[in-house]
Amino acid sequence: MKKWSDEVDNKKRFSNRVENYVKYRPSYPKKAIDFLYDELSFAPNSMIADVGSGTGIFTKLLLDRESQVYSVEPNQEMREAAESSLENYKNFTSISGSAENTTLPEKSVDFIVSAQAFHWFDLQITKQEFKRILKANGKVVLIWNNRLTEESEFSVAYENLLKQYANDYNEVNHQNIGHREFNSFFSKEGYKTFTCPNYQLFNFEQLKGRLLSSSYSPTSGDQNYEMIMEKLQEIFNLYNENGKVTFQYNTEIYYGDV
Repeated sequence: MKKWSDEVDNKKRFSNRVENYVKYRPSYPKKAIDFLYDELSFAPNSMIADVGSGTGIFTKLLLDRESQVYSVEPNQEMREAAESSLENYKNFTSISGSAENTTLPEKSVDFIVSAQAFHWFDLQITKQEFKRILKANGKVVLIWNNRLTEESEFSVAYENLLKQYANDYNEVNHQNIGHREFNSFFSKEGYKTFTCPNYQLFNFEQLKGRLLSSSYSPTSGDQNYEMIMEKLQEIFNLYNENGKVTFQYNTEIYYGDV
């Protein structure tokens, strides 16, 4: 699989974006979490590893269902943000680890989840690590909020903006991961999917923060920063309705054995 940058760089890509990530990244709809607990047998007593857990957005949803969660994150700044916001949960354990080396004991978890992170992993090494830490019959669940790019004139314009001015958007876009990668990662029994809608509403400052939360967005001082902000304002001015624009998503879940 093509590597977009070296491993250390990938693990530090969000270090200067934590505040915007916490404020402006979407959570996940109740329907998606209900699916995990109603259909995939997640339970309050489940031991779950949330791998690539970032600032704890998905971890919190599992903690709220009283599951025991190991929140595994290699980026110190993101991990500390999760620890700060989730420290009062008794069922929360923060782990300095990665998908390739979770540091968890063998056969220790019932489920592994990865929300918005799987495309950063070394898939071959990760598969062996996931097999090592899963209990018998344990499942891997991969989740993305997949931003829809052709649902409106705004979404088309925003996508074109990223393609033109974002640093390495085309290379690191999670949609570069697809059936071929899933098919090789999951066991020979294959994988199943579940999809439901999600959305966010933004004023301009929120839209700006959402853009800056992305690893591919130029930051202040970068070559394209002033231009992308100017174009973002133009797009917002053109397409906002009553001072808001909408990000529409499909929340996509891929699950199976490894």
